[in-house]
Amino acid sequence: MTATQGIIELKDIGQWYVDEKGQKTVVIEDFNLMVENVPKRGQFICLLGPSGCGKSTVLRYIAGLQKPSEGQVLLYGKPRKEEDHVGMVFQQYSSFPWLTVLDNVTLALEIKGVPRKQRREQAMAYIQACDLEKHAEKYAQYPILSGGQLQRVAIARSLVSNPNLLLMDEPFGALDVNTRLRMQEMLMTIWERLWHINTATTIVFVTHDIPEAVYLGTDIYIMQANPGKIVHHIAIDLPFDKTRQVKRDPRFVQYVYGIEDKMMALSQQKGVAVSG
Repeated sequence: MTATQGIIELKDIGQWYVDEKGQKTVVIEDFNLMVENVPKRGQFICLLGPSGCGKSTVLRYIAGLQKPSEGQVLLYGKPRKEEDHVGMVFQQYSSFPWLTVLDNVTLALEIKGVPRKQRREQAMAYIQACDLEKHAEKYAQYPILSGGQLQRVAIARSLVSNPNLLLMDEPFGALDVNTRLRMQEMLMTIWERLWHINTATTIVFVTHDIPEAVYLGTDIYIMQANPGKIVHHIAIDLPFDKTRQVKRDPRFVQYVYGIEDKMMALSQQKGVAVSG
């Protein structure tokens, strides 16, 4: 796979619904997105946009949970197949509370028929990357584990099945502010740890939080609503291995205010052409 080949490509995507009266409602139109594969590093793609613009629906296309009305969804340059597994982390806690952390993470490998010793070794690599090794034998339920820890279980479980691609749909939205900030830092740490186990992971992350997107993202795509489509692409030129101190960088503040201006402008107009 070359650096210019797409790990994800959505081509000419459209989504519409027809009601009982035969009236057609278009919710996504002319949606195109190419996420290139970056060897040894991966990318961190953030999707921003107003509620109802289709951000979560785009993740569902990539995950195989929904098919568009028209257009193509390609993974690694090939049409997406039902057997292609892509992990997705939701806002709600999705771990099986009657299983331990280790059993949650090994479950997908067990279903695939991976031998017990091998699946435990694979699972522990991602459990350690998510800083959960001390909790591996605990049940994945609240209050035994905190909300942030439960989301890390979901991350580890998703990565063990397809370490090259991770989808996250507002995963920190249900957390309190302090936990959310800590989870942002933890996610950066997890992503960096994956490089050290030779895993180039591309993350596609949906959020409504502009500073969160600037802090986490290598690239930000802004969608408009009615119909949903990408209208802005912002490449974030900040240190790749970010720490919380980057939020004091004047460029960080400029990105936040610049994106805020674009979002406010979108609320007042439609049909904006894609721009950088």
